Amino acid sequence: MDIYQRLMQDHKLQKDLAAKIMKTSGNSETRQSLFQEFKAEVENHEAAEEQSLYATLIEKPAGQEKAQHSIAEHKEASDLIEELDKMDMSGGGWIQKFEQLKDELEHHIDEEEGEVFELARFLIDIVTASQLADKFERRKEGEAA
Repeated sequence: MDIYQRLMQDHKLQKDLAAKIMKTSGNSETRQSLFQEFKAEVENHEAAEEQSLYATLIEKPAGQEKAQHSIAEHKEASDLIEELDKMDMSGGGWIQKFEQLKDELEHHIDEEEGEVFELARFLIDIVTASQLADKFERRKEGEAA
């Protein structure tokens, strides 16, 4: 498995969790539990991705712009998660803010799986892409610990 396949596994999980959260209501245990799982998944994924794929991509002059853009989108998602953490889940504003996060995350994933991965496949050799999957996994486990 290479880094792209590994990241797409996480992307699917994130989309699935977001869809489940959208079906919840109020300050329910289900919403709280799913949001905590989603939050940990997204934050651990972003950190590990930045330390593996984006650290490698940013070393290549042709990869710097896409890497920096993606890292900036990670920061935007983290800021929205932080806002959601401070909001009352029982209010209608919470789900609207979460939907904004979900939409931004889906945009980011589409852009990443399309443009960024295409560029990365051109700039990063197959062996390195495979090694990055291992590095990503170790980093993500470290983030979760």
